[in-house]
Amino acid sequence: MATLVQRVWKAGNAAAVWMYRRTGGKVGGRAKGGSPVLLLSVAGRKSGLPHTVPVAYVERDGSYYLAATAGGQPKEPQWIRNLRAASTATIEVGRDKRMVSVDVLHGGESDAAWRDVIVATYPSFGPYEAKSGRKIAVARLTPTA
Repeated sequence: MATLVQRVWKAGNAAAVWMYRRTGGKVGGRAKGGSPVLLLSVAGRKSGLPHTVPVAYVERDGSYYLAATAGGQPKEPQWIRNLRAASTATIEVGRDKRMVSVDVLHGGESDAAWRDVIVATYPSFGPYEAKSGRKIAVARLTPTA
């Protein structure tokens, strides 16, 4: 059974997704630190049902990089676990909706993306690894034709 905190979090997320879609990202299209936000829809790894969450991103060379920071919390967000089990997902950037291929990066490629893409663009993300006590996973989403 879901805890009260989980239910409140889920309701807040649903409201944020609704508002983002309703306004084409004019409301909810920026995170607290100013980074842009997209809506990520990916099938649940257990249920197979689509889940949609707002996620900050960095666009680079036609791809979208997402860092699973969870605001520095020790537990990584569910969406990155779902992406590991998926080969495709859907993103919404403003009113633009597109299919993407999913690549959760590993090793040196992940380290380079974290350092040279995520933290280089948003230095405020830098302390999240130390704060969380875990390596922050980075996913690269590339629009499909």
